[in-house]
Amino acid sequence: MTVFILVAGAFTGPYVWRDTAARLTAEGAEVRTVALTGLGGGPGGPAGAVDLETHIADVLAVIDSVAAEPGREIVLVGHDYGIHPVYGAADRRAGVIARIVHLDAGMVQDGVPALAAVPDRLLREEAAELAVVSGGGGAGGELPPPTREAWSRWGSTADLTEAALEGLTALAAPQPLGTLLQPLRLTGAVAAVPVTGVLCTGNGPGVEMLQIMVDVGDPALRALADAGVAFLELPTGHWPMLSRPTELAKALTEAASGGGRRLTPPGAAHRPAHLRPFLLDVPERPRERTGNTDLHLPDGPGPHPAVVFVHGGPVPAGARPTPRDWPTLTGYARLVAGEGAVGVTLDHRLHAVTEYGQAAADVARAVERVRADPRVDADRVALWFFSGGGPIMADWLTQPPPWLRCVAANYPILAPLPSWGLADSRFHPVRALSDAGDLPLVLVRAGRESAEIAATVEEFVAEAARRAVDVEIVDVPEGRHGFETLDPTDAAREAVRRAVAAVLARLSG
Repeated sequence: MTVFILVAGAFTGPYVWRDTAARLTAEGAEVRTVALTGLGGGPGGPAGAVDLETHIADVLAVIDSVAAEPGREIVLVGHDYGIHPVYGAADRRAGVIARIVHLDAGMVQDGVPALAAVPDRLLREEAAELAVVSGGGGAGGELPPPTREAWSRWGSTADLTEAALEGLTALAAPQPLGTLLQPLRLTGAVAAVPVTGVLCTGNGPGVEMLQIMVDVGDPALRALADAGVAFLELPTGHWPMLSRPTELAKALTEAASGGGRRLTPPGAAHRPAHLRPFLLDVPERPRERTGNTDLHLPDGPGPHPAVVFVHGGPVPAGARPTPRDWPTLTGYARLVAGEGAVGVTLDHRLHAVTEYGQAAADVARAVERVRADPRVDADRVALWFFSGGGPIMADWLTQPPPWLRCVAANYPILAPLPSWGLADSRFHPVRALSDAGDLPLVLVRAGRESAEIAATVEEFVAEAARRAVDVEIVDVPEGRHGFETLDPTDAAREAVRRAVAAVLARLSG
């Protein structure tokens, strides 16, 4: 018999699993929920000197009670913070664990505390300050549970009903600081245990986006691809046991049987999506490289209008080729150069979501370098953003300069994603629309976009309509994120031509 041992995340206890556990039981599985010390009893549970080792011991106690009965196949499920005590316990009982399931939980590392995985920087700082007040290591200290309005700082609340959110708030308990601050210690034995990740696509990337990140060289995800980790998706927010209990039960059952999709490691037999040919056969153009910037030049001395193409990310620092040589960027640059505008590709240093500041500075410097070139008409410039480069748009939507004639974006991220912890960042294009004035915008939407990114685009479009901002939308109904190399259909080709024509039209005056 399969026995699911379910470990809840920060501030929560066994009660969150009620509906999912009932469905798993109805399907013939056995379910045990772990009451983590200081959390399992709800509000007012004793914190004392509770740390991560305390919670590992809690999980070990349940594992040992199950393992004492013959014929049990143990599947350990960790949600959110819960993955840390799950790994600590599995490392010490690797021989009796059939599988570990990460339920919308990040990766863990030996010697790294759970606090490092908290997405919101301000929350990490708050916990660190509380630890100092309570005596350095956080012994006896507690992090207060979120208010009803603050749960989104810990993960997307998508699909939670008002009643579920109220219940989550009412039953939440303070999180003992020691559980977040004590480093996880692993011997390495847990590496032998099969792993499945259940991705909540309303809160973070899905499998296709992970594959893109593997392809561009993300070392942590490359390791997951090499290890054959399986992945399943749930189209909901960070608390699927409350928002989609039936679907979660089915996903856990499939995970226990080894189901799911696996990432493809880079290799000779796999051509990364971002390095496949551009969907249009565009002739080469004269190309000049200066610093981090390439100019794809039209015919004639100029001055010509310019379109600056800003790649997405994060892209690992060691990725080769660098983005300015990727077929999508060079394809667009050649395309506009053939129509009489300078096409600009560049590299910026968005190597992690915490590095938008330096990436934005790289883009700003590149734009000024382009405008200073005598072959460029400094008063006729457009910026075109892609994917994770979208948040950088915010700087240019905020009181745009008169020489900026248009801003375009393809399958962009237009607000910080819930898993980034950057809700208060300046890199928030939706909010920046209030200062965009009459700047024309061109938005290319991928119909098969991931749920988390599509939500930011919908929010942006709604805000633009509310503020009567000039947005021309070009839809690619069957297109995926990065459709220019993934989906070379006639409809996609027409969408590219239409988008280019829309941008160039705004540079013609």
